[in-house]
Amino acid sequence: MANINEVAEAAGVSISTVSYALSGKRPVAPDTRRRIEEAVRELGYSPNAGARMLAGSRTQIFALTEPLRKDTHAPTHMSFVLATAVAARRNDYDILLLTDEQAQAGMSRVAANGLVDAILVLDVAPDDARVALARQIATPTVFIGIPDDNEGLVCVDLDFEAAAARAVDLLADAGHRSIGLVGQTDTAYVKSNFPPRVRASVLARAAERGLEVAYGTTGKKHADRAAARRTAGQLLDGGATALVLHCADEAHAAVLAELDARGLRVPEDVSVISVGASFDLSALSVPVDSIPLVPEESCDLAVDLALEMLGPSRPEPGLRLIPPTYESRGTIAAPPGSRPSGAAAD
Repeated sequence: MANINEVAEAAGVSISTVSYALSGKRPVAPDTRRRIEEAVRELGYSPNAGARMLAGSRTQIFALTEPLRKDTHAPTHMSFVLATAVAARRNDYDILLLTDEQAQAGMSRVAANGLVDAILVLDVAPDDARVALARQIATPTVFIGIPDDNEGLVCVDLDFEAAAARAVDLLADAGHRSIGLVGQTDTAYVKSNFPPRVRASVLARAAERGLEVAYGTTGKKHADRAAARRTAGQLLDGGATALVLHCADEAHAAVLAELDARGLRVPEDVSVISVGASFDLSALSVPVDSIPLVPEESCDLAVDLALEMLGPSRPEPGLRLIPPTYESRGTIAAPPGSRPSGAAAD
């Protein structure tokens, strides 16, 4: 890649004149500016971010703040990082990944230095410290997730409430009267914004439909298969004829293993549906019905909104909820007791 010295030599001017032309700090004669611009194009020179900022143009960089903690479920979070990077690259943007565990530190740093055009916020907590910072800085900010205090923010997310309610409706319409929710890890209900939303919606819709409902978490770690199997077993022992899975891929596999160990078939004996999964369900021993969380949908929309915020007409603050979609794989059927004697599940 060419440097500023080569541009100056090709244009027949001094390095300082090239700098003035690119930064706009001092007037440059039109003919001189034309020669510099031609040299820049021919040599493929890309001025550094500082020069572009001084010239009032864009850096073509978005910051993505994604704190990596000990309890971070890396596969899920990296799927969102990748989807954001792809969406940004499609719009000629690069991603600066900020992984500080104290997430507001990196966000504050890039905002103060003017290193990026906009900031995208992942792994949003209910009481996220980045909310207050987003209101203070001039850098446009989009949250991929919904904090409890979201007034004045631009937020993107799957409509988890509608997704959870749809799952309950599907089971209720199939004739189930008792369901169980296999939830996320214990800490997810404190540090993440969406697990409490899913749980609250499942409980509320089950009450509206007159269903009995119980729920349990999958322990302290995403990969704690024993905890996931224990929770599934407790829900089944409590009378659940259908399970709603809102947990990591390891927990999905563990629940299916528990059903198999008990000699229970899906959906003949137990119906199963997954809500908010962002991984490939076809890899499971039984690919289950799903109302998925698609990282590309959320991240594409977030990048589009960030670009809009850089234009003359900024989008209004508020929530952009992505409508859920249902993917049927044949794992919901009427409970055994409600079918005529000898009848098989559909």
